[in-house]
Parts: sequence; C-alpha cells; structure tokens
Amino acid sequence: MIPRSMRTGGMDLPGVESRDVPLIGYRPLAPDNVRLSSQSGQVTESTGLNSSESTVLEEEEDGVIYHVVVKQQHGAPTSATSSSRSQSVKAGTEEKLVQHLLHSFAMGDSSFITIFLSTYRSFTSTKRVLDILIDRLQHPPGESTRSQTRQPFNRAVCMVFSMWLSEYPEDFRSLGEPGLLLRLAPLLPSDPSGIEIRGRLLRLAEELNEQALLPDSSSDRTIASPPADPTKFDPTNILGFPAGLIAEQLTKIETELFVRLVPYHCLGSLWSQRDKKGREGVCWSVRATVRQFNRLANAVMASCLWPTQLRSQQRACLLEKWISVAEECRARKNFSSLYAIVSALQSNPVHRLRKTWLETDREAVRRYEELSNIFSEKDNYSQSRELLKEEGTSKFANLDGKMTNRRQIGSTAQGTVPYLGIFLTDLTMLDTAVKDRLENGYINFDKRRREFEVLAQIRLLQSSCKNCVFLTDEAFLQWYQSVPSLNEEESYRLSNEIEVPCEPSSGRTLNPTVIITRCPNLNSSRTSLVADSDGLFDFPSPVCHFLSKFTKHMKSPSVSCLDVDSSPPTNDPIPSALTPSTPIKSHRRSVSCGNNPTNNNKGSGPDMRIVRIRMDLQDGNMYRSILVTSNDKTPTVISSALEKHSQDPKQASRYELIQLLPDGKELVIPATGNVFYAMTSSSVDFLLRRQGGNTPFRSQPISTETSATFPRIKAKGRRQLFPK
Repeated sequence: MIPRSMRTGGMDLPGVESRDVPLIGYRPLAPDNVRLSSQSGQVTESTGLNSSESTVLEEEEDGVIYHVVVKQQHGAPTSATSSSRSQSVKAGTEEKLVQHLLHSFAMGDSSFITIFLSTYRSFTSTKRVLDILIDRLQHPPGESTRSQTRQPFNRAVCMVFSMWLSEYPEDFRSLGEPGLLLRLAPLLPSDPSGIEIRGRLLRLAEELNEQALLPDSSSDRTIASPPADPTKFDPTNILGFPAGLIAEQLTKIETELFVRLVPYHCLGSLWSQRDKKGREGVCWSVRATVRQFNRLANAVMASCLWPTQLRSQQRACLLEKWISVAEECRARKNFSSLYAIVSALQSNPVHRLRKTWLETDREAVRRYEELSNIFSEKDNYSQSRELLKEEGTSKFANLDGKMTNRRQIGSTAQGTVPYLGIFLTDLTMLDTAVKDRLENGYINFDKRRREFEVLAQIRLLQSSCKNCVFLTDEAFLQWYQSVPSLNEEESYRLSNEIEVPCEPSSGRTLNPTVIITRCPNLNSSRTSLVADSDGLFDFPSPVCHFLSKFTKHMKSPSVSCLDVDSSPPTNDPIPSALTPSTPIKSHRRSVSCGNNPTNNNKGSGPDMRIVRIRMDLQDGNMYRSILVTSNDKTPTVISSALEKHSQDPKQASRYELIQLLPDGKELVIPATGNVFYAMTSSSVDFLLRRQGGNTPFRSQPISTETSATFPRIKAKGRRQLFPK
C-alpha cells in the first residue's frame, strides 16, 4: 500500500476505526487525556500505567483509498507492546468498491456491506454490480475449494448475497430478465448456505421468466381511486366521528405506508430525479406518502371550505374538530398526519377566514398554536427532531412531561410515524453539499456513509411500527374517500365566497420574510463538523453534526431545495382571533445555509448560495434549486438550470437569466456576468426566459399526482414542506 499524506482540511481528513463510530468520515472530539497531532497523524491516550497510541493514515492500493487506524497498547515496562490495525474505505473506483464487498469483513470494515447495499443505486446499477461479482466469482482465490483462502471467500459470498436477498429482493426482480441470475446461481459455493441462496435465486429467475411471458402491465404500484362525487360529499359528517377514531384511522393509513417505505428512495440523488422523463416510477414509496399527505390536507381544507353557506360559528366547529384530531395524532406519535392537518389550517384559504377564527374557542386556538410550534422551522426543525429523539423508539408519547394514558389510545404500543420531509431535506442537503467523486475520479464513499446514517434513522423508526395493530372503521374511510379534490384556484374561490377579500389593514400582513445567508465551501473543513451533537436518537450521529453545522444559521429547512408554487399570496389581514394573545409568526424562508455573511472565512474556498430558478413556460411554476458559487458565470448557471428542468443544456445561449425582485421588478443578469455578485440580496427567485420573449408569468396549480411535490396547499406565504 502507498501511504497518502495527512491533510487537515477538506474531504481528505481521515476517519476513525469503523467499529468505534458508525460513520467513518469523522473524528470524535479528543478527551482531556488524549493528545492529537495532526502533523504526525498520531493520537496518544494514557490511563494510569497503561497508554495507547493511535496512528491515523490514508493509504491507496489498486484503485481504493483506505482510512487506516493503527493502535499500539503500551503496558507496564516489563510487559510486551500489542498493536491492532483497522481500515475502512474512503473512496474507490466502481469495480473496486463492488469487489470490496467480498473482502470488507475480513479487513475489519464490518459496516461496508450494509452501507453499500443501502446506497449503491446513487452511483451504479444492480446489473452492473452483479456483472462485476459474477466476473469475480468466475476467478476465485485459491487453487481448490478447500484452500485456506477459498473458505473465507466463500463465507463472504454467502454473507453478501444472503443480506442482499433478505433486505432488497426488489433489486433482483427489477432486472426484468433472468439471464444474470441464471449465470450467477452455478457460481455460488456448494456448502449448505450457498445451496439455499442458489435456490432463492432460481425461484426469482422463474418469477422473472413468468413476468416476461405475461402482457405488459403498468409500473405504477398504486391504484388510482375513482374520482369523488361532490354531490355525495357532506363535509359536516366529520363532526359525527370521535376525534380519537379519526386519528386512529389516519395513523393506520400512515403506518402502513411508512412500513412499506423503501429508505433508499429518500436519497437526494434519486428523489431529485423523480420528475425526469422515463423515471416516473422511481421513488414510488415516497410518492405514496406524498399523496397521502396531500390527500389529508385536501380533506381538511375541503371540509372547512366546501359548505360556503355555513355560519361562522358552524365553520368554527369544523376547525375545532380538526384541532382535536391533530391532538389525537400527536398522542399517537403520528407526526405526518399532525403536520398535514396543521399545514392545512395554516394555508391561506383557511387562515384568512377572520370571522371563523374569531368564533373558534380560544382554548382550541391555544392548543393549535402549541401543535404548530412542534414544526417550527427554527434551527432546522430542532423541536421536531428533539421529539423524535425522546419518543422515536418509546412505546407511548410524552405529553406535557407525562406519558400518555394508555387507556386513551389503547393498550398496544404506538410506533412513531415521522414527518418524512425532515429526512428528505437532510438527504437533499447532503447530496447538494458533498461531491459524488474526488478529484481523481474515485467514487466518494464517505458521502455514502453520511447518507446511510440518515437512512438508518428511518429504518429504526420503521422497526417501531411493524408490530402495530389497528382496527378499520369503514364509515370513516367511506367519508374520507368521498372528499373531492380541490386545486388552489378552487380553494381561493371558495374562501372568497365565504369572506369577501378586503383591503389590507394597518396591521401586519402575511408576507414571508426572506433571509439570505452566505455559506463557505462545505468541503473545506471537516474538523469543524464534530462541534455540535444533536443526533435524532441516542446513538452517535455524525451526519447530524454535519447538518447541524450546515444549517446553523438557518431559520427554516432549506426551502431552496423545494419545488415551490409561485402563486401570489393573498393580502388578507391576519385574523384578530390569532393576535395578540396567540401571535402569528410570519414564516421565514431560508434560501441558503451556512455561516453569517459577516464572517469572513478566508481561504475556505468559493462562497455559495442556493437559488431557485423556474422557466418562463405555461407550466413553469416549478422552481428548481441550483447551487451558485462565486466562480459561476451566467452561461454555467443557465446550463445547470436547463438540465434541472429536463431541457437541453446546450441551448443556454438562447436564454437569459432574470432575478425576480420584490414589487414585481426584474433584474437581467449580464450574459457574461458573475451571477453570485450580480444578484441582489433581496431575492433568490430567478426566471429563465428565451431571449426576446415577452411571455408573462402564469401561476398554475401544481398537480401532486405528476410532480409528487409535497404538499399542494400554500401555508402562510407560499411555504413548501417537501424538498425537491
């Protein structure tokens, strides 16, 4: 092996032993009795008469870069010195990473197989992985099956395929044809484990062969419900169901969806590509959760808006009912339904109903504000994350410092259904901030370790939901399925029929506050990523250190990573029922991340901002997030934006980049200018317009079935909840 030089900054800071910390790419803070030398790469720890010395190296061998930790234990002067060595992969070529699956366990990199199988779809395909493994099995080590090197190799082969078939059988079913499986099966070891795996592969090959003979069927895994008949919908029927029963049925739906969620579908590199042509079927499990969120939000809005003839007191009863349902969802640790209900009540069409909120019980409004605070965007959903840490794997919710009364929600334990948007935001930020490859072209496997840390949190929560048992209430489900779908135009029309729009009052209005920050190059210093420690659960979570540092100055999740509807907000005054005793906080939308612009990080690389760009088309109401550095010129940004919108980036010369300023003003960025310095700090919204075109903006409702963007509603000034 060839030792590589020690580096104190950037992505090349070596990690620690894999058996000590789940994510290899981070070094833990040294305790008082540890001396760390960055120049020599040595760590010395002494306790009494014994002392240990650890040397951290970075070595490269045949297409793979390893983090190596050598520990030397020094005892009494008369005792011998013992040493141990462990290594883990930092980066490598595609072929070498796949081959490392068969050698990682013997080399002490015990977490490599799990991380690789969870994240490999970000940089390769199942067919390519099987091709490389088949080639390796055709040339195994050792001269005979009983040789000293062949037996450990055979055990590794059985371990890899046993784990793969158990955890991700859909990978093999997605091959479409059985050829690869038929080539692989005879190459497996002839021991009992190999024979069992061979049988499973042959059964899968038979399934693929039968599917090939059947007529082509739709790849959509969801069955579309028949359109609801508005004439049969009675929104006031919701008042006849107990709030606990409604919450129980919603939790049943959400739990079933969450258990079926495929964690790797949440990876930023996959989720961000979901709208590209030919990828309509990807991330189907996340899309199902998105549809349920939007469906529930629609049910709340429709029940509050559809009966336009109701008096304000009657409509207030509907608001109070949904607030009670939200409380019951909180007691069942169903944060997904809770957030959908809260977001619907915060949407402009419902929020602007001043007279209705005036008639709403003040105690109910107070409880509603408390529930809303759970999802405060301050410090990147810090309060929601803290709740997941406290209750993520507990049997019951902790309300007001007391465990929920089991009699209120049944005697069975409650799983935790999280708001999935938090994890999607984290993974999107990781995918945006960390490069996929090193400068030498090697795949950056450290990035996959960080992503796996987030996926592991999802899987831990899924395990808490697998044993939950629910009863079905057909009467409620029938009402739920009868709710008609409202688009944004219809919602505003109904809201305006209930209360006629009026001129803005002298009080505060619901105009969002935009906070713009500048962030340094996130790859420039990994030594600072371990300064904070807010893991979602009780196990160490270095990725949360990364995200905590990444969002330290954020007032909300990275909205720049979201698909945002550009419909203009209404100018209705804030309902006085919510002020001043329960003041409304205008939603701050962070459009970037990182350190305060007043901090001068000299030598930390180019500055960055994440901006949002849409195209000036008839359906161009969808923003795409683009990372703009201080080195990017206008053609580069336009090409990136075109590619994000599934357009030809080679046509960049035909477009001009326009910054959308407040009060409807526009700023045309010079064709050869530096976008980072040309843009103003008053907005991060941009428009791509064909040169010479005069097409005006047109705000179109977003179809949740095609874009799978979460949710359809607009919450107090165009706030969006799910990342692009």
